[in-house]
Amino acid sequence: MAAPLRSIATAAVRSAARVAAPQRAFSATPRALSAETGINSLHTFSEEENMMREAAARFANEKVKPLVTKMDEEEKMDPSIIKGLFEQGFMGIEVPEQYGGTGSTFTSAIIVIEELAKIDPAVSVCCDVQNTLVNTLFKTHGTEAQKDKYLTRLATDTMGCFGLSEAGSGTDAFALKTRAEKKGDYYVLNGHKQWITNSAEADLFLVFANVDPSKGYKGITAFIVEKEMGVQIAKKESKLGIRASSTCTLNFDDIKVPAANVLGEIGKGYKYSIEILNEGRIGIAAQMIGLAQGAYDVALPYMFERKQFGQEIGTFQGMQHQYAQIAVEIEAARLLTYNAARLKEEGKPFIKEAAMAKLYASQVAEKAASKAIEWMGGVGFTRDYPVEKFLRDSKIGAIYEGTSNIQLQTIAKFVQSAYKK
Repeated sequence: MAAPLRSIATAAVRSAARVAAPQRAFSATPRALSAETGINSLHTFSEEENMMREAAARFANEKVKPLVTKMDEEEKMDPSIIKGLFEQGFMGIEVPEQYGGTGSTFTSAIIVIEELAKIDPAVSVCCDVQNTLVNTLFKTHGTEAQKDKYLTRLATDTMGCFGLSEAGSGTDAFALKTRAEKKGDYYVLNGHKQWITNSAEADLFLVFANVDPSKGYKGITAFIVEKEMGVQIAKKESKLGIRASSTCTLNFDDIKVPAANVLGEIGKGYKYSIEILNEGRIGIAAQMIGLAQGAYDVALPYMFERKQFGQEIGTFQGMQHQYAQIAVEIEAARLLTYNAARLKEEGKPFIKEAAMAKLYASQVAEKAASKAIEWMGGVGFTRDYPVEKFLRDSKIGAIYEGTSNIQLQTIAKFVQSAYKK
C-alpha cells in the first residue's frame, strides 16, 4: 500500500536535514500546490457556483421535466417555466445585485445552462440567450440610465432577444439590410430579422441596424427596441428540435426609436456583435454538453436493466467500449467548455478556446444522442423516452451562433498565425 502523503513529506524533511538538497520550485503535496498558487482543477467551483448547479438541477427535474413532452409537441414554452426561471434568478445570473440580478459569475451561467439542457435544451437556450447575449451587452455597453431602466427588467421579469440575423445575412451577418434613419431626436427603423430566439415571448429587442449603408459594416449600430414601439412578431418557425424555444421573424415598419436607445456607440454594432457571439459560443457549448449528458443519463440505466442472452446488455464488452468512449468525449467537451469560461472570466484571450468548445461539444452531443438511441434499441426510437428528442435538439448546435465551418475557420486562423512565418 502506498505511504500517506504526510509520511512522505515528513521523510523528505528528515532527509533534507541530513543532506543538503537542491531547492524545489514546487510544493511537496498537491494540497500545498493549490493553496500556494491558486491552481485548481477545472472541476473546482466556488460555493455559490455549486449552489447554482444544485438549484438548476432541482428546478430542471422538478419543474421542467414534467412539461418537456407537452412543450415539445405544442412547440411552445410553458409560461410557468419562464416565470420560474426568473424567480430562481436564472435570467440575470451575472447582472449586479443593484439591478436585481444574482451578481454571480460567468461560469455560474454556464453551469445553469448545462444543467437545464440535461432535461430540456429548449429551456436551456432560453436562459442562455438572455444571459450570455442580451444581459451582457447591456451590462457592458449600456449607460446608467439604460441599465436602470432595462437591465432591472431583464433580470426580474422581462425576456429579451438578440436581433442580428436576416434572410440574406446569416453567417455573413454584416450584410444586414435593416436600416435606421436619423430624424431629430429619434431613429426610424425599417427592415426585418429572421431566426430570432425567444422572440415570441420577448418584450425587449436588441436590434442591429445600419445608420449609414455607405460606410458598410461600420454603419451597423445596436438599438434597444421595446415591443410596444411597434415590433411585429411574424412567422414562427416549426423546427426539427428545441421546438419549445420560439424562433420567429420580426418586422420593423417605420418604428420610431429614441436616440437615447442607441446601445453603446454609433457604428460599433458590428464590433459588439462579434465580441458577444464569441462569448455566446461558450453558452452553446454548455447547452450541448448538458444535452449529451442528459441522453447518456437516460440510456445508461436502461442498459443495466435490459437483459439479453441472460445478462444485462451494458455488461457486454462491445457495449462497454462504446459507452466508455462517449464518457471520455463528454468529459473532454466539458473541460473545453469550462476552460473557455474561466479564461473569459480571467480577462484572457478565449476566442479560439470558445470556438473549440462549441465545435466539439456540438459534435459530441449529436454522437452521444445518436448512440443513446442505438443502445436502447426500439424503445429509444420512440417518444416514450427522451433520447430521440435529444438527437433532434442536438442538430442546432452545429448551426446557430456560428456554424461548425465558421468555428473551424476561426481555429485555423489561430493555428496558422502560430505556425506560419
